[in-house]
Amino acid sequence: MASWCWTGIASSVLILAGCGAQAKLPSYSLVPDFTLTDQTGASFESKDSLRNQVWVADFIFTNCPGPCPRMSSQMHQVQTALSDSVRLVSFTVDPARDTPAVLNEYAGHFQAKPGVWFFLTGPQSTLNHLCRDVFTLGDVDGSLQHSTRFALIDRSSRIRGFYDTSEQDAIPRLIADAKSLLRERS
Repeated sequence: MASWCWTGIASSVLILAGCGAQAKLPSYSLVPDFTLTDQTGASFESKDSLRNQVWVADFIFTNCPGPCPRMSSQMHQVQTALSDSVRLVSFTVDPARDTPAVLNEYAGHFQAKPGVWFFLTGPQSTLNHLCRDVFTLGDVDGSLQHSTRFALIDRSSRIRGFYDTSEQDAIPRLIADAKSLLRERS
């Protein structure tokens, strides 16, 4: 009986150690509700589409000759790995050119699943506020300069991680962290 007791205690300690070994993700800023326009031309209300969802955000533009196609390919990898359990949101930094029709064509090129991956445009001031003040990923000011980081947001609209897409392990880490958030209770 004593041997069983010690085995049970040892198992309990290992289980608890395993739980404690999970990295707790930091909590950055809170993403406020926002309204933009999606790639279909429909109004996109974050409070309706993203509330109680784990989601990933990035800032791109469709005629980008640099990192945007790579970032969108990486976002497709996230979509494939996480199926329909996580929402993906790509905000344009070029709202003057990235109309809903242009974003819709771009979404098709990267096989974005409707209702899962959204491409958003809208007033430059709203996009700039989100990019600069909320996500702290730069400015939407017409310069088309933007960050190549993805942001991971939890069910309570808190930013929980940033991932530099130029780093080789960024996408696997993002996927693992998103799965961790899916297991979390808000």
